[in-house]
Amino acid sequence: MSILDALQCINNERPPVWLMRQAGRYLPEYRALRAKHSFLEMCHCPDLITQVTMMPIERFGFDAAILFSDILIILEALGRTVRFEEGRGPVIDHPLRCSSDIASLKNSDVQKTLGFVAEGIVQLKKRLSVPLLGFCGAPFTVASYLIEGGSSTDLALTKRWMYRDPVGFHLLLDLIAQASIDYLLMQISAGVDAIQIFDTWANALPYRQFGEFSLAYLDRIVQALRPTGKPVILFCRGSSLFAESLVALQPAAISFDWNCDLAHQRKRLGSDIALQGNLDPQLLCAPLPVIEREVNELLDAMEGDSGFILGLGHGILPETPLAAVETLVDCVKARIRV
Repeated sequence: MSILDALQCINNERPPVWLMRQAGRYLPEYRALRAKHSFLEMCHCPDLITQVTMMPIERFGFDAAILFSDILIILEALGRTVRFEEGRGPVIDHPLRCSSDIASLKNSDVQKTLGFVAEGIVQLKKRLSVPLLGFCGAPFTVASYLIEGGSSTDLALTKRWMYRDPVGFHLLLDLIAQASIDYLLMQISAGVDAIQIFDTWANALPYRQFGEFSLAYLDRIVQALRPTGKPVILFCRGSSLFAESLVALQPAAISFDWNCDLAHQRKRLGSDIALQGNLDPQLLCAPLPVIEREVNELLDAMEGDSGFILGLGHGILPETPLAAVETLVDCVKARIRV
């Protein structure tokens, strides 16, 4: 069994399993380390990147590791900094408000500004016995943080700029897309086995604007990475609504939210693309018998699917009990493909 086989839709064993944010605050060993180091320090130090990435692999035996970092680290290659405040999340000082503000950004050499990520990958590849996933944030999502100055529930400032000045908005997306391509190529050169692109806020967009301001830039990144031969997974909030458009980009896989029936998506989308997901993260706060039932129902629905990767429809929640994750992993590993 290999997630890389599943990404090629040739897996003939049980489905692989990994979870978004599997190295995070629900882990006591992560919280102990976090008490000694700031989040950004952990993202910048190759030794800490390695240590944190390994934590869920060593505890649960997931079938893939995902690089410990943050989608906003890319901002450092654009000459901006981000800080993380308890209870508030990411904060970006001097957010962009109009096209003239784009001049304050710069496209730095990614190897020089983000080389610590590559060093972490090299260290990880020496220790890991499972594939390593690299990642980046999609241009639209990264742009929203730059404009809003942090997280937002409605992306009002972002969407107003998008409607008011689409030309300037495209200039910003173009700059982020090129930096993201350079960043991902660096990760691939350092040794990652696959890439996931996170368009966390794509669901805020109407359908036509999704095509123009999100999908077009996802396509650009996917096409830029194609010559490397590394599989690309696309994750969008709202992927259930945009499935056919995402499939048209020909990624290796689409990671789905919990708002769809994954077996139905398989019938709609054909057998040539891997499907990842799609359990509700809140499920892992339910009683263990409920978790076991829901996981097994998904496994039953996708039984025999050679391109299925079991995971969550979004990141694991900080309050998730360890026993819940153990139950999920045990259910998957109990499946034996005959």
